[in-house]
Amino acid sequence: MKRVLLLATLLCGAPSVALASGDAIAGDATAGKALTATCAACHGQDGNSAVGAFPKLAGQNQRYLVKQLQDIKSGLRPVPQMAGQTDDMSAEDMANIAAFYESQTTTVGQAKADLVELGESIYRAGIADKGVPACGACHSPTGQGNGPAGFPALGGQHAEYLAAQLKAFRTGADQPEKGRVNDGESRMMRTSAALLSDLEIDAVSSYISGLHP
Repeated sequence: MKRVLLLATLLCGAPSVALASGDAIAGDATAGKALTATCAACHGQDGNSAVGAFPKLAGQNQRYLVKQLQDIKSGLRPVPQMAGQTDDMSAEDMANIAAFYESQTTTVGQAKADLVELGESIYRAGIADKGVPACGACHSPTGQGNGPAGFPALGGQHAEYLAAQLKAFRTGADQPEKGRVNDGESRMMRTSAALLSDLEIDAVSSYISGLHP
């Protein structure tokens, strides 16, 4: 257990290096709303997407959203569906869009009953014998994330999207050219996801989709 807690401390204790690029100007939610017409096609008008493959953006903290937009624009986080969408975005545009989505309220999904026990255990306690830290150590016990640190809110997010991202981070741990790698020098997500099986990923993703304050 000490090993798991230490790993959680190491992973969550140094967000400034990984997320510093998300430190942008304060956004204007009203101005941001006017820039989201294209975004709404996939993410919904209020940031609650109807399709599991597209993430809900409603309620997500501004710092995290800005960093993702920056990473997509720079190519650090390739997202084919977003090709060209961020090319003309200024830092102010990104901050405003992020402020708008942060001001919205996310909807909550429904966890699969047969996966709740395993998913809750991983989220709240990690997997001690594999060295997997508790997700809640960074993302909060209720899944609301940590805005000042830039750790994303997860509660209510589509299980399909969450599982896809965990598997992308898992791939990125050994094959950076094929997976997701924008978790900074700490490799916090790649380190954790690399230790999870498909069943464990599906279980914790399902549990998170039904998590709310």
